[in-house]
Amino acid sequence: MLSVLIGAILNIVLDPIFIFVLGMGVRGAALATILSQAVSAAWVVTFLCSRRSSLRLHRVFMVPNKRIIGRIAGLGVAPFIMQSTESLVTVVLNTGMQTYGGDLYVGSITIMQSVMQMIVMPVQGITQGTQPIMSYNYGAQNFRRVRQTFKRLLTITLSVTCAAFLVIALFPGLLARIFTPQPQLIGLVSRVMPLFFGGIWAFGAQMACQTTFMALGQARTSLFLALLRKVILLVPLALILPRVTGSVFGIYAAEPIADVLASATTLTLFLTRRKKLLPVEE
Repeated sequence: MLSVLIGAILNIVLDPIFIFVLGMGVRGAALATILSQAVSAAWVVTFLCSRRSSLRLHRVFMVPNKRIIGRIAGLGVAPFIMQSTESLVTVVLNTGMQTYGGDLYVGSITIMQSVMQMIVMPVQGITQGTQPIMSYNYGAQNFRRVRQTFKRLLTITLSVTCAAFLVIALFPGLLARIFTPQPQLIGLVSRVMPLFFGGIWAFGAQMACQTTFMALGQARTSLFLALLRKVILLVPLALILPRVTGSVFGIYAAEPIADVLASATTLTLFLTRRKKLLPVEE
């Protein structure tokens, strides 16, 4: 927590200094981010090399091991792809909105993607915090604890996404006003936001199951699931639906369809493989 706070607080302090006081503009914001991350990284390395750390870094342990690097990279590919595909999705959605709608529709999708981040980030924090608990108990063959952790994780993530869906369905205009004062843009976002987030309630199931697969060392399955929602489903749907429907609203509909299909596939795959991955102790 301290590691995160050091970087975040320093970034908040340096941003106005570099942007306004020194007049560096966007370059100042970039420099503030780099410096704050560097300070945070230096603090972490210093702590890990000190006696306060229960797992201290030593030079003898810094020798590269191909087997260990390969396993780490295999498990890290899925979250890496999830993050990198966000750029692809943004390009496809913005291009489609500009083609079939115009600047107003590009603004609406930008607002809704910001709201999406407000929902996804807490869910990702919960799942990432749960992953080492499941991995530790899975390695210790304490399958009962892993199953209990998964059930709690699934309950929490679904609760968060279902609550988010209700807030969006009931107060889309209020959320839109956070990002813009323009009445026309607020009106458009208020109409399309319930459609765009129509499948977000199911997203919690996908995140819980995908994280569990990763925690159990199922790198290939987790990679497939990471690609499923964004690359395999959302991008093709965002390209096809507006052409089929002849309307920009086909792009808005692509998101809930991809969410529901991906979540249903992920949950089904996990339920069919759970007995093999997590056998019940006699």
